[in-house]
Amino acid sequence: TIESRRSRLTELGRKIRARYPRAHWASDQAYREYDLAIDICEDVPRWKDEDVQGLLDLCAAEGAHAKLSSIHVNAWFGDYDKRSGLEHWLKAGAPGCGLKHVPAWDEWLFIGDSPNDEPLFASFTFSVGVANLRKYLAAGKVQRPPRWITVGESGHGFAEMARRLI
Repeated sequence: TIESRRSRLTELGRKIRARYPRAHWASDQAYREYDLAIDICEDVPRWKDEDVQGLLDLCAAEGAHAKLSSIHVNAWFGDYDKRSGLEHWLKAGAPGCGLKHVPAWDEWLFIGDSPNDEPLFASFTFSVGVANLRKYLAAGKVQRPPRWITVGESGHGFAEMARRLI
């Protein structure tokens, strides 16, 4: 149930703070219902790679799914990921988006920057990674890469991809 997942997330949060007292939740955590986002470099000093891996390992040991994004470690309980969440949203008619027609799956373009985007890289015919994804590919943290990777990193990579569309 949702209540048991939230309870488990609360307990996981306690264990994370016990092991990593300097851990901070993401600035948008108050708006998250299904995951815990631990800030690893957005509003805090960048965590060491070994601490990030330790955090991922701790979450897994507690039975949570945990994925690395470019700024957070996201942890959740339940059998879903970005792809299944997107599929659910599309089946519901893409609420809040104002689309009169929801395009077919192969009419979308997905762009991402980190290992937590892998389910969508693997799913889309048109998938793009910004250049900072290369470090995760080199480290073996992404097994199913996007179809194309930009030269530019972060926002520069996104702008590069957008320029190719026009």
